[in-house]
This record gives sequence, C-alpha cells and structure tokens, in this order.
Amino acid sequence: MDTLKVRIHYSPDGTVSISHLQGEEQMNTVALELTIEELRLLTTLASDQIFRRQFIDPRMPGHKTNSGEMSMGKALVARLRLMLDEGKVAG
Repeated sequence: MDTLKVRIHYSPDGTVSISHLQGEEQMNTVALELTIEELRLLTTLASDQIFRRQFIDPRMPGHKTNSGEMSMGKALVARLRLMLDEGKVAG
C-alpha cells in the first residue's frame, strides 16, 4: 500500500491548505484548500459514513464488507482529526 505525505499550511485568515505528495519517484501534487470549519465538517461526515458502513450496512441483505476500504477510511478520519488538532495549536 502506498503512503501519502501530507503538508498542512495554515493562514492567519483560518484557511487550511493541504498538499499531498504521492510516491518518492513521482512527485504529483494535489492541493486542497479548506477552512477549519470545512475540514471539521468533512471529518464529521466521513466519520458518520464509516459508522454507517460498519454497523448499519451489514444488516442489509446482500451487503459485502470491504475490510481494506474500512481500514483506509478509519485511518483517513484519524488523519483528518489530527489535522484539526494541529489547527487548534496553530490557530
């Protein structure tokens, strides 16, 4: 599994700029600018979706669990929460 390197830049106006660098050989950059409130909302929505997929969806007939996707989603939410915590320190 590839890992992502993340750079987080905070502006005095509350804007968060997140840059992801993929792979050592290939330096493709994806930048996403979010306010702290937008990042907080995205984290909450992602967390709610993971809860639904873990506890509600399995009760539906024909549901197939993708454990790799669940693990990746939980790790992503943890990283988003870390970014929010770092935003509190920077802000």
